[in-house]
Amino acid sequence: MLLQNDPFLTAFFGRASGAPASAGGFVAPMDAYRRGSDVWVHLDIPGIAADSLDISVERNVLTVTGERWADRRDGDHHYMNDRAQGRFRRQVHLGDGLDAEHIEADYTDGVLTLRIPVAETAKPRKISVKAGAAPAIDTESISPEPPVEAGAQG
Repeated sequence: MLLQNDPFLTAFFGRASGAPASAGGFVAPMDAYRRGSDVWVHLDIPGIAADSLDISVERNVLTVTGERWADRRDGDHHYMNDRAQGRFRRQVHLGDGLDAEHIEADYTDGVLTLRIPVAETAKPRKISVKAGAAPAIDTESISPEPPVEAGAQG
């Protein structure tokens, strides 16, 4: 139902193609799972302003982008610089069984949560069996295929 593009391979091939390391930004950790009739996706993106987030779906590919930049000033002396900054981008391929038209998004406490409903056509359903005197399906009008003669060429 949900396939992820590997962000590490994307970053590797981006650098191998000559793009600067800072161009890759950072990788937002993600969890995805199905619960009931919804697929839930959680991305940890603390420090990202909600107005910098962009969430889109095109050709069954869900893309989430955003950015976070450090407040650096001339004359600052940095002792540590572990917090990732720059742009990030995560993509997942949505299977045909998901309803991309009704995705909901919430951003609380640095976690972006997406709820993707399973499409009605992909939900399990029961087929009722009718039992009675008259057949529900007309099997009498189905004619069997003529027998193939031995040695006949087609």
